Amino acid sequence: MRIHISIARQQLNLINDEDKIVRSYLISSARNGNGQQRGSFCTPLGKHIIRAKIGDKQPINTVFVKRRPTGEIYTPELAARYPGRDWILTRIMWLSGCEVGFNRLGLVDTMRRYIYIHGSPDSAEMGRPGSIGCIRMHNGDLLDLFDRVIVGTPIEINQ
Repeated sequence: MRIHISIARQQLNLINDEDKIVRSYLISSARNGNGQQRGSFCTPLGKHIIRAKIGDKQPINTVFVKRRPTGEIYTPELAARYPGRDWILTRIMWLSGCEVGFNRLGLVDTMRRYIYIHGSPDSAEMGRPGSIGCIRMHNGDLLDLFDRVIVGTPIEINQ
């Protein structure tokens, strides 16, 4: 299996070894557009892998901060108490760039930028940019994808 993410279409495709799309999901990439630079709050392009899968067996809507469950479960009431919070929910797939000087090492390192594929509130709009760099998905879609991929799964992010 491999993953292809189209920023233009705001779509993630899971592709099998026969080059057939197994599943397609709407996503939300960075509202600041594409970019590799640390601190840009942009979604990095190019070849990546899933470096780590985090949150297996956690309840849906588990809130994560710094890749750790906080003990909170997302609700609209919790969101109202923390209106500026960037919600990372349910599961995390931490990405690592594969192209030295483009998305790996130095000031362009995807992993050191903490770029994930992660869950978001079900009220979050998919199909248009809105994140601060990560690839957001609705929780049901994220759970489906999480169970279908392994650490090391290749990912290509294109404009």
